[in-house]
Amino acid sequence: MPADKVAEHADGLCYTDLMAGYYMGAPDEVLQAIADYSAWFFVWDDRHDRDVVHGRRTAWRRLRTRLHAALDSPRDHLHHRDPVVAGLADSLLRLYSFLGRKWNTRFARHFHEVIDAYDREFHNRTRNVVPTVEEYLELRRLTFAHWIWTDLLEPSAGRELPTAVRKHRAYRRAALLSQEFAAWYNDLCSLPKELAGAEVHNLGISLIHHQGLTPEEAVENVRWRVEKCITEFIDAEKDVVRFADSLNDGTLRGRQLRAAVRACVGNMRNWFSSVYWFHHESGRYMVDDWDDRSTPPYVSNETAGGK
Repeated sequence: MPADKVAEHADGLCYTDLMAGYYMGAPDEVLQAIADYSAWFFVWDDRHDRDVVHGRRTAWRRLRTRLHAALDSPRDHLHHRDPVVAGLADSLLRLYSFLGRKWNTRFARHFHEVIDAYDREFHNRTRNVVPTVEEYLELRRLTFAHWIWTDLLEPSAGRELPTAVRKHRAYRRAALLSQEFAAWYNDLCSLPKELAGAEVHNLGISLIHHQGLTPEEAVENVRWRVEKCITEFIDAEKDVVRFADSLNDGTLRGRQLRAAVRACVGNMRNWFSSVYWFHHESGRYMVDDWDDRSTPPYVSNETAGGK
């Protein structure tokens, strides 16, 4: 993004505000690192989009390889000449400083999967392949980085959760519902832009292409799915709270673990309100105000290789 575009649009994009509304109660240094990582994620997403739009296969392959490498050894990439690579390295070094090696390894594993999913999306979009609804839903959990944002609940709560807690049915279901809501609501708000750009990666577009829905029917279907996430989360949240209370065995560790799980599920709830607010306040989705409904005005097509 050119400097003049940063000055004009950065605050209005509200990227850091989104995280501030989600990871409530996090220490300042944790929240700042997550907010900066979130801003990096949106910039990377836009770079990926421009590489797709202009068919920059070599540029995308090069970036994909460098991001995988930076993920494994961030310190070696801190001064990389590509600011997207250097930005990831900087974010990782900060995020990796809060919890232990096991959490860092898990976060890296999850993000390797996200990079690979972006590669699958790149190939789908450049070959004009519309995934089926089920294929799309599976891929979207990775391109939206469901488990990355869920992992970041732990440094916000100040505690790494044991595997048995993270994989408990109630905890995992609540986490998935909060992220599915966010991903599908994002698709709902992005649909006008993506239809205008003849794109193929959106739940609404999969419904239109594979199930024969009209755009209006697709919007209603996605809205129904979004609302279902909300109602199901309310029940799932109660299950997590009961589970958290059961962890308090009277020991200091039990009390701390109960508090951490309650903090995590509380922020899963915050994801709903923060995501809803963000999509109606961020300039990223105000397509009716753009000269070209398929292209955000803050994106430079000349960046990273040009057309």
